[in-house]
Amino acid sequence: MLRIISVLIAVVIALAPAKAQDGDLNALLETYRAKIEKPSRTTIGPVLDVLAESNLPGVAVFLEKWREKDVWQRESDGRFFFVEKADGSQLMLIDVATGEQAGLADKSELDNLKPNSGVRGVIAAVLVQFQLSDPDPERRLQALTALERDANESHLSILRAAIESETVPAIKTRKERLQRLLTIKFGSNQQVRVDAIKSFAGDPGVDARAALNPLLATNVAVFDAKPEGVNVARLLTPGKDIEMEAAYQLLVDEDKARPIVPLNDRKQALIDNIENGMVAGITVAQLVTQEARDRAYLALAASGAVPELVSVEEQRSAVASHVFAEIYTEPDPVLTTAAKETLSNISGTVGFYQFVDLALDGLSLASIYFLAAIGLAITFGVMGVINMAHGEFIMIGAYTGYVVQQYIPNYTVSIIVALPLAFAVAFLAGVALERLVIRYLAHRPLETLLATFGISIALQQIAKNIFGTQARPLTSPSWLDGAWVLNDVVSISYIRIAIFVLAVAFLGLLLFILNRTRLGLEVRAVTQNPRMASSMGINPDRINMLTFGLGSGIAGIAGVAIGLFAKVTSELGSGYIVQSFMTVVVGGVGNIWGTLAGAGMIGSLQKVIEFFNPSNTLAAQTYMIIFIIIFIQFRPKGIIALKGRAAGD
Repeated sequence: MLRIISVLIAVVIALAPAKAQDGDLNALLETYRAKIEKPSRTTIGPVLDVLAESNLPGVAVFLEKWREKDVWQRESDGRFFFVEKADGSQLMLIDVATGEQAGLADKSELDNLKPNSGVRGVIAAVLVQFQLSDPDPERRLQALTALERDANESHLSILRAAIESETVPAIKTRKERLQRLLTIKFGSNQQVRVDAIKSFAGDPGVDARAALNPLLATNVAVFDAKPEGVNVARLLTPGKDIEMEAAYQLLVDEDKARPIVPLNDRKQALIDNIENGMVAGITVAQLVTQEARDRAYLALAASGAVPELVSVEEQRSAVASHVFAEIYTEPDPVLTTAAKETLSNISGTVGFYQFVDLALDGLSLASIYFLAAIGLAITFGVMGVINMAHGEFIMIGAYTGYVVQQYIPNYTVSIIVALPLAFAVAFLAGVALERLVIRYLAHRPLETLLATFGISIALQQIAKNIFGTQARPLTSPSWLDGAWVLNDVVSISYIRIAIFVLAVAFLGLLLFILNRTRLGLEVRAVTQNPRMASSMGINPDRINMLTFGLGSGIAGIAGVAIGLFAKVTSELGSGYIVQSFMTVVVGGVGNIWGTLAGAGMIGSLQKVIEFFNPSNTLAAQTYMIIFIIIFIQFRPKGIIALKGRAAGD
């Protein structure tokens, strides 16, 4: 009889939730009201499972509101509601099942349910199955992002079910990738896990490496004989692969050897055994050396008063009689072998993409150096002038862009306006410098160098007086924010890409001017032979002025480009003057293609040096200068030297 009653009670308990589910969400919540009122991580799980399996339309919204502490309970009857603000202390009650208004209530009549962080985490895990199939693609992406950060074994089956119904190809691909990642960790079948591991061969994604590396995690263990029945990564040789002290400590930790008595414990033992001013028959006054203290301790150990010391020979003997090995935390050797092979394959792919990324970085830096140096190459090649103030024309261009943005708040329009305006301002500044100073110091390189160096300092001080010493912002348009990302290894900012495009555009423009226009013909004539050009009716002074202005104007445009990612200060140009001169000298004086080659060489070289020594950019600069000095010794006229009469000047 008792057995029949017990069965009937069990049936009633089992059917109670089902009946609640046949009604509405309110009835189901009423069934588990006590656990919802006072939830905990251990008790709330079954309730959440019942809610999720009920397939009631309001469950997902209820769980989201509950997680965000937006669920309220009416104290009079225990019914659950969402609320909206009304007049005064009144709140409008919203039915959790229908979303309809259910009347007003005073705030004092309600209790706000505030689950703790542990319960909210459990709720969030259950919510994933709703979010992964949410009609809104953005919600599905948010759920995937949450899973990528923190997933557990229960999410694997939920994710598999969500893949079948996914209609957006990009999201489906991402779900399938996450499924393979979770299979590596939580898959129940060995072959399925192996297939998931091998599917990432050659994949440079950080998430793939993060999933595979734990399979190859190891810990050091000690054995009485060669280990069997465990997944051994490698055997360790004491003194070579593992220090002797560490090996012996492992034995001590495993109760396979006597512990070493620390020096402080030995001193304390001597203090504790002082009797009548003596320790083991040795006066305290004699214990001033370590040797004396050791004798006293050994005497105490012989009498059994303190633990015996462990000799070096005993330590070595104990270590030699045991086997030390690194053991994989993953017990299945098939999985660790597959993971090792896949990671090796990935390592090769990552190395290739690191080379691509380094090449892109070098190309980006080369485009910046080309823009900064091309104006100097023109003036240096045509006039032979060492213009130490060239960097200040870069600074003038950057400040011009800053001033334009103060009047034109639209960043796209302001940059479009700033580029030609920076050229014009720097062009006029260059013409003024050439007319007022350079022309009077022609063919006197030392005086020209000193004069332009002084002008450089003066221009920096003028900029400080006008704009102050603090860095000024030159903001790029929003469409230049972010970076072009090929994968987790290769990426380059859109600003760098824009500067590269600008450098290519100016290369084409300069080639057109020098090869297809009268000005270019006259510039090349003056560069080759000024006297012959003068005899042919070309005015060298006019060409020098225009050339100096052109070179300065290009520096101004370079300043706008550089200012988009660097700090706009009075010292902005001085940071590029050394690289500009190196670019011109290495490439070949007065040659556009040489400047391009020099910029490519210096930009790539600097990035390669920084790759091997990323924490010390100053050392990279030093090594680069040393390399260039050596290079010039073997090729003093640069990569592409001038030909014709100008080559002998």
